[in-house]
Amino acid sequence: MKFVSTGGAPKAIGPYSQGTMVNGFVFTAGQVALDPATGDVVPGGVAQQTERVMLNLAAILQAAGSGLDQVVKTTVFLTDMGDFAAMNEVYARAFGDHRPARSTVAVASLPKGVSVEIEAIATVRSET
Repeated sequence: MKFVSTGGAPKAIGPYSQGTMVNGFVFTAGQVALDPATGDVVPGGVAQQTERVMLNLAAILQAAGSGLDQVVKTTVFLTDMGDFAAMNEVYARAFGDHRPARSTVAVASLPKGVSVEIEAIATVRSET
């Protein structure tokens, strides 16, 4: 097992790793809309937050020798299912024609008061 750490995504805000690599897969921690440079929540609504989340996920996956095109499963957490369409539009744009399996669930709240959190499981192109 290897742990993934990159400056391209926010530092873990608890006792966990940004990602874990094992048996040819990378499992990311749930990513929220924190700017890795400042540690602050990005301004704007769920669309802007989802854009930042996808950038954070991409950075972790890249550091693990993977990428968004290698994702096999995601889980999306929303504090308001009314935000689903806005999140989904940004999510679809980030993945392009690639369509990993996905679950989307509503939750009471998320860290730092954000509206969206996404975690991913992907295959690793090469052990790094």
